[in-house]
Amino acid sequence: MKTRLKEFRARYNLTQEELAKKVSVRRETIVFLEKGKYNPSLKLAYDIAKALNSKIDELFIFDEEE
Repeated sequence: MKTRLKEFRARYNLTQEELAKKVSVRRETIVFLEKGKYNPSLKLAYDIAKALNSKIDELFIFDEEE
């Protein structure tokens, strides 16, 4: 899965730590999400999308070839 989290975070000048606090996860979770090493639960994806004023499918791109 590819992600545009870093790009959307930059739009709101949010650090990984700040976004993590908004969605009640550890900063490391955001790091792993941005690197594509972790797939979020539906609830976490929803919470992140809400925090970044976007839609889940704008932030997370499913790549069928992976």
